[in-house]
Amino acid sequence: MRDHLMGLDSNDVDICTNAKPKELIKIFEGAILPAEDYGSVTIYIKNNRFEITTFRREISYNDYRRPVEIEYIDDLKEDIMRRDFTINTICMDKNKKIIDYLNARQDLANHLIKPVGDANYKFSQDVLRILRAIRFATKLDFSLSDEIIDGINKNKHLLKKISYERKREELDKIFTSPNAKRGIDLLIELGLDKELELNNLKNVTNTESLIGIWAIIDPEENTYRFTNNEKELIKLVKEVLPLNNLDPYNLYKYGLYVNSIAGAIKNIPKKDITRSYNNLVIHSRKDLAISIPEILNCLSIEKGPFIKTIFNELEKEVLYKRLKNNRKALLNYCVVNFTSEIL
Repeated sequence: MRDHLMGLDSNDVDICTNAKPKELIKIFEGAILPAEDYGSVTIYIKNNRFEITTFRREISYNDYRRPVEIEYIDDLKEDIMRRDFTINTICMDKNKKIIDYLNARQDLANHLIKPVGDANYKFSQDVLRILRAIRFATKLDFSLSDEIIDGINKNKHLLKKISYERKREELDKIFTSPNAKRGIDLLIELGLDKELELNNLKNVTNTESLIGIWAIIDPEENTYRFTNNEKELIKLVKEVLPLNNLDPYNLYKYGLYVNSIAGAIKNIPKKDITRSYNNLVIHSRKDLAISIPEILNCLSIEKGPFIKTIFNELEKEVLYKRLKNNRKALLNYCVVNFTSEIL
C-alpha cells in the first residue's frame, strides 16, 4: 500500500488474513509454505507472486533476527503492531477501503520513517531493521525520526551478531538505489560503517556500479562473501584503478567493462572510455595478423613459454601504433627483435 499511495510502481503485493497457513494451502492450489514457517504462504497467479501472511503475534526472538515463537491471532490491529515502521502498516480491504490505524499516511506526507511502538525494542528484536530503515530512507528519500535515530544508536553494536550474508543483502539494496549516495551518507553519519566493517565507505563518491562500490570498500577477508565472478571483477577493478583508463594497453588488457567501472569511480566519462576502446587497433589476440605456427616457423623454434612473451610485445607495439598489424610487418619485427634472444 505504501508504494501505491505514493504513486510508485511495485510488483510486491503482500496480503494478510486471519486464515491459517494450512487453510490457505487448501484454498490455493500450488501454494508454497516456506521452510521457515512464520505464518506465510506464497502463491502464484498468472506468473505474479503473492505472499499471504496469517495475522500473528511474535512472542520471542532468537539471535537478534528471527522470531522463534509465534501465535496466530484474529486481530489485524494487533498484527499491525508487530511491524517495523509505520509506513509499512497501511492496509486495504477487499472493498478497497484504506485501513490506517497509526496515521501512517501522515508520515508518508511528511516523508518520515517512524517506528511502530518503541524503536529501541524493535531494533533489539531484529537488528537488521536498522539497515531496513536506512534502505527505506534511501529508496524513498525520507528522513529518519528522532526515535529511529536514538534506537539505531542504542542497538547498532548488535549488527555484529548478524551474518554477513544478511547484511550484504540489505547493503546491496542500498548501494543499488538511484539515491545510493544518501544511503551511504546515512551509514557514515550514524557510525554504521564502523559497525558493519565498511572501512573505506567514506571514499565512495560514485555509485554507478555495485562492483565498483565494493572494490572501494575492499572488505577484509572472511567477512562479506562474493561469488567467484564478483571476486574476480573486484580484483580487476582494484588493479586498474591506479592506471590510466584511456591507455590503449590497459583498455585492451582489462576490457571495456572493468575500465568503465574504474573510470566511473574516477569520474572519467564513460563515452570517452568507450570511444577509446572502440578505436583500439585490436581487441583480442586473435585480431593480430599472425599465428603461432607462423612465428614458430619464422624463428625456427618449438612452442614454449617464450611465445607468450613474443605475443605480449607484439600486442603492445600494435596497440601503441608503433607497428602495423599486417603479417609482413609482424614477422619482420619477430626476426629483428627475438632471433638474438633465442640464440
